[in-house]
Amino acid sequence: MKRGKTHILKTWGDFGCFSRPELKTERFSYPCPTPSAARGIFDSIYCKAYDRRTKTAQFYWQVEKIELLSYPSYIALRRNEVSQTVAADSTINQWIRNPEKIKPIIADDKSCRQQRQTMALRNPSFRIYAYVVARPGFEKSITGFDRQFERRATHGKFFAMPSMGCREFPAFFKYVADVGKEAPPVEFNQDLGFMLYDVFDLRRVNNEFSKPFVSVFKAEIENGILQVPDYIDQKVLKPEVSHAS
Repeated sequence: MKRGKTHILKTWGDFGCFSRPELKTERFSYPCPTPSAARGIFDSIYCKAYDRRTKTAQFYWQVEKIELLSYPSYIALRRNEVSQTVAADSTINQWIRNPEKIKPIIADDKSCRQQRQTMALRNPSFRIYAYVVARPGFEKSITGFDRQFERRATHGKFFAMPSMGCREFPAFFKYVADVGKEAPPVEFNQDLGFMLYDVFDLRRVNNEFSKPFVSVFKAEIENGILQVPDYIDQKVLKPEVSHAS
């Protein structure tokens, strides 16, 4: 697949939470975004995930590296969450047919309320490097993709509010044209073990792209920098790849 130029975003916020999946409901954040969370920030600014004419995705964002611009600082939060879920295949369809029968799930309802703790990041700040990877048939459009993203990011435009892992933690961003004028990453080192890479198969180009497909990789922050391998690299462990290899 053909790739585009590397784009750099500086992003920051008041809070952030990039949950470690092994800790389940009691969320504990990684010290930096996962590749999927970083990709989501770029997607919120510009993406062409699905082409109606060919019924395929046009490109995806490949994250190269993530730089920490502030030392990880954690804050404990307790939030009301719900223990119920909505059945997409039945309940939602019934609500669509009969809107007057909608029964919302309310977090303040004691019957379904659960208080859960989150160890979130406080005042996180990162610099993310990523580039466009064109799907088959859209290689000639890479220059246009790059120009449109740069224009939108420079003017602060987005389709959906970028977030620091959770929707309630908005992320602010700035397009970095000259990284040489920016502050260097902090001196921080940590072995993160196996880190969540993505929850979708980025190689898919049709409707199957939306199906869950969890992948992980061995992550380590060195001198404030997390190097991210390409999704197609063997370092990224996917369901069909043996862990013994």
